[in-house]
Amino acid sequence: MKYRTLDCCRDSEPCRIAAIHPPAHAHEWGEWLAELGFLPGETAMLMARAPGDDPLVVRIGSSTFALRRAEAACIEVVTPADGRAQA
Repeated sequence: MKYRTLDCCRDSEPCRIAAIHPPAHAHEWGEWLAELGFLPGETAMLMARAPGDDPLVVRIGSSTFALRRAEAACIEVVTPADGRAQA
């Protein structure tokens, strides 16, 4: 199944986290991201990108984090453009 991920969002585009899909080689990323607050239903926003698109500056709630692009790529999101982000 193809889904949208946080690393593919436009800068300053609000989105809602739908699921976390950690890669097989780094299953611990799921728990680590959850501990930071990246949980289904939470609102997130890609704030900025470093040159070369890595790392990414991401806001979740009132906290801001730098995530590697690979980490952001395992966060499934929905946006207002998807028509489901506000659900």
